[in-house]
Amino acid sequence: MKPDLVRRESARSVGTVSTNLLSFPETVDDRAARLVAAGVIVQSLSFVVFREWWLLVPLAYGFVARTASGPRFSPLALVVTRAIVPRLGGAPRLVAGPPKRFAQAIGTTFSVSALVLAVVGADVAAVVVIVALVGAASLESLAGFCLGCAIFNHLIAWGVVPESVCRDCADITARLASR
Repeated sequence: MKPDLVRRESARSVGTVSTNLLSFPETVDDRAARLVAAGVIVQSLSFVVFREWWLLVPLAYGFVARTASGPRFSPLALVVTRAIVPRLGGAPRLVAGPPKRFAQAIGTTFSVSALVLAVVGADVAAVVVIVALVGAASLESLAGFCLGCAIFNHLIAWGVVPESVCRDCADITARLASR
């Protein structure tokens, strides 16, 4: 398959895709984001139940991979975007990518912190961090509310993040009209 066709095929499942290896999609299918969040919940709760530090490795890796390049290197995101979402049918519900990347970065911080805490024997602290992550992922997966995206939008409103980073985030009137 030609590279252009591969990019177009990928764009159908996750939005606009850049040719840069470590880039994040301009838009993300909200259905995929919610399903990835469901996978995060399952991975996180497996650590809470079994208290094995190594269970945090794929969780942390997934967040790092998704933060760095969207679904490109995350096994969970690849399964969701290539196998599950296409079977759902219907049109993608595209949302802005930059806030989702910010949310993934927060997930990276939480999951890597929990992994480090678990490795050094601070299991209770690791569980507390993971339970907070489960809370945020549950809001995304079950209610469609992205806590990281909300924080990102506040950072734009406060002038901490320039509006140019996400023009769609700065003006939500088009998204509100489409609901």
